[in-house]
Amino acid sequence: MTIASAALLLFLILDPLGNIPVFLSVLRSLSPQRQRVILAREMLIALGVLMAFLWGGKYALEVMHLRQESVSIAGGIVLFLIGIRMIFPPPEGLMGELPDGEPFIVPLAIPLVAGPSGMAAVMLLGSQEPGRMDEWSIALLIAWAATAAILFSSTYLYKLLGMRVLTAVERLMGMVVVALSVQMFLDGLGTYLQLAPV
Repeated sequence: MTIASAALLLFLILDPLGNIPVFLSVLRSLSPQRQRVILAREMLIALGVLMAFLWGGKYALEVMHLRQESVSIAGGIVLFLIGIRMIFPPPEGLMGELPDGEPFIVPLAIPLVAGPSGMAAVMLLGSQEPGRMDEWSIALLIAWAATAAILFSSTYLYKLLGMRVLTAVERLMGMVVVALSVQMFLDGLGTYLQLAPV
């Protein structure tokens, strides 16, 4: 996997276009200046969490005695569930009921940006090819920067595209995420079957 393909995968998983309505809903009661401050803080927290999972994921797997195939299969299942929820969102929204008040870490940083699928994906990248950690960090930074740019312009994009277009784009991204999840699951299963004793 190249840096560009890894960045694209992470960008799709972070799903900034799908998160625009939720971000606008959570921040609507705050002033535009305060919205920008909170958005910057939450994006930096999300980046820190994802970097921690990227760089520390391999060691966490070793401590828990988990094989890479397990993470690939589990990541595929989580991605599949997220993708299905993107295509068929529940009435209360993708992430369920949101708390009132000014958000801190939850729900904007975690799980909207640094969600379980993103954590699983970066952990998988880092554990499968630990010799390319610098490349995976660059890919994560590219995906994060693109996500941040979209979310910082969320008000403008919402007015420009409208709810219908954003919903359609989110469902299209959901289809891509489902396809990626199936591939991740099959790769993990195929590796496991090759390594399993006969």
